[in-house]
Amino acid sequence: MLPDPATHPQVAKPITSRAVRWAGLQYVLGDVVASGVAWTTLYIFRKRYLELAPAFLESWVPARIVEDGNFVFGLVFVPMFWVGLYGLAGMHSEPFRRHRSQEVGQVLWVSLVGALTLFFVLILDDQISTYTQYYQSLLVLLGAQITAVLVVRLPMTTRTVKRVHRGELAFNSLIVGCNEQATEMVREIRALRRNPGFRFVGFVGVGNESCRTFEGIPCLGTSKELTAIVTNEQIEEVILAIRSSDHGDIEPILNELEGLGVGINIVPDIYDILSGSVRMQSLFGAPLIAIRKEIMPAWQVAVKRAIDVVASLFALLLLSPLLLLIAIGVKLGSSGPVLFHQRRIGRWGRPFTIHKFRSMFTNAEEQGPQLSRDNDPRITPFGRFLRKSRLDELPQFYNVLVGEMSLVGPRPERQHFIDLISERAPHYQHLRKVRPGITSWGQVKYGYAENVDQMVQRLRFDLIYMENMSLSLDFKILAYTVWIVLRGRGK
Repeated sequence: MLPDPATHPQVAKPITSRAVRWAGLQYVLGDVVASGVAWTTLYIFRKRYLELAPAFLESWVPARIVEDGNFVFGLVFVPMFWVGLYGLAGMHSEPFRRHRSQEVGQVLWVSLVGALTLFFVLILDDQISTYTQYYQSLLVLLGAQITAVLVVRLPMTTRTVKRVHRGELAFNSLIVGCNEQATEMVREIRALRRNPGFRFVGFVGVGNESCRTFEGIPCLGTSKELTAIVTNEQIEEVILAIRSSDHGDIEPILNELEGLGVGINIVPDIYDILSGSVRMQSLFGAPLIAIRKEIMPAWQVAVKRAIDVVASLFALLLLSPLLLLIAIGVKLGSSGPVLFHQRRIGRWGRPFTIHKFRSMFTNAEEQGPQLSRDNDPRITPFGRFLRKSRLDELPQFYNVLVGEMSLVGPRPERQHFIDLISERAPHYQHLRKVRPGITSWGQVKYGYAENVDQMVQRLRFDLIYMENMSLSLDFKILAYTVWIVLRGRGK
């Protein structure tokens, strides 16, 4: 009998970020090879059975195939199309969490969409003798693509699933709660025929619980130390096993976990305290309820990031003359550097440096962190114009390009003000789930907040944005922002 990694954490190999990247790359390379095979199959079918090309019928050796420029063009660009499409569907992310039924389902519907797209773009204008040949080509392309991709992907997914079930791979997991519920949950998971994929790192006590070691699983502290424990132990999954008497503790715990980028699982008998955003889910057979981390569908996330990259790249290139003029204006308007750099907090609490055109006199915060306000004497005359027109934000397209920000998202704040906001609105931590943005619904409503009260009011709009996050809403916010810039009515 294999050792249980839930009992003996040293047996299971923790899944590192490097391993995740390598596994994702394997899926990408597999899709490239499978798509190339499918395209070659379609080419051979059309030449040999539809076009009845004499030279091809006599000898269809590889050398003759690669002489065809159309084939070579397709062999280069068609796999790129498929890789991009599968990436939009989220088929390259979280490779260690994929399972076989998911694999088959995604390959079928995404391949159907891709085959229809290629059919209308590359095949529909081909010369044919009967329309039946169109349908034959489509069916061959679809069948070859599905078959080739599944032949490549299913063995990789099956191998991963078996390694998890055997306890060779596991996710670093933390149990919040040190009580009968928690210990019973551990026993139930150990009793499963297949390992669920948890590598229990330790327990965390809640409220007045007396935390203790249970069968090799140590107590790591209390829920007040949750952020430090999750960070230091590189936790990927958190299981909440909280007693009915401690239900009042679950909201601050959830608020804190939401901003840490970990999977959150709930022991089922506290399901009644959760909102409708929770759905039943079984992680490799574990009897838990999982809180969904996805705010947008995977394809929309990928499209949003693609739009960010393309738009920021074009903005930096096309607006370069305007950027130069603003830089000259800043330099002539007051002494000091052209750009203003400041440390802000981004997605999952990671700090980054934001870049803006300087709109204040130098040493504007000698007395410590301060928010700007109307008629703020620290703002230069030219800086007032920049802030009204939002042109001071243009250098942030670089932050968007490198992935630190997005075009649309909650405005990033300094840790000092995050602490002040969190004291009054602990649910601020939910904003950490998304990249901060150059503009947001809260920003177009309130502009630059003058005090913590306005920051809390702006938070409501940012939270509503997150609950309704979509590409269409992003486009509306961008259009509203452009209107504010053109009218110079920014605050």
